[in-house]
Amino acid sequence: MDTLRFLDILGFVVGLVYLVLEYKASIWLWLASIIMPAIDMVLYYKAGLYADFGMAIYYCLAGVYGYVSWKWFKHASGQQQGQRGERPVTHYKRAHILPSAAALLLLWFGIWWMLTHWTNSTVPVADAFTTALSIVALWALAQKYAEQWLLWLVVDVVCCILYVRKGIPFKAAIYGIYTVVAVFGYRKWLRMIAAS
Repeated sequence: MDTLRFLDILGFVVGLVYLVLEYKASIWLWLASIIMPAIDMVLYYKAGLYADFGMAIYYCLAGVYGYVSWKWFKHASGQQQGQRGERPVTHYKRAHILPSAAALLLLWFGIWWMLTHWTNSTVPVADAFTTALSIVALWALAQKYAEQWLLWLVVDVVCCILYVRKGIPFKAAIYGIYTVVAVFGYRKWLRMIAAS
């Protein structure tokens, strides 16, 4: 078995674990979110997906941030005011929509420009888009916003198509699974908000 195929399968397995943990809103998803991109860094570099390679580095660092953000959340209201505990699932704040959209567009353009000028990427627009939207979506996940699932849904569909085209079928398959689970995950997290 060649290295690319082995990394593709290993990333697929860790990705399934991550997906289950994210669906359950388990804080342990952040451990998987450090391991999986470490595997992906090698995979993406070998496949020539340079923005995804850079994104994997970001994912590793964001895994640490996400864990800290979930674990040591400081409650600002209610009877737990001032106390620390695990961050609850909430809705995306309206005040964050415009800045998030602006960040997405700036990141997309910036990453596209870097890919077209500094790499031999064959898919700079799609690679830049999924990378930029993933940065925003991962931030939303670290804030534990239910709507992060909707952002990931778009990323998942585009990545699935991109990875099929790039010949890494297990990575494409996991993104196909992510697409389906994103719909159910969003519904589950909405129920978690309603139950709290």
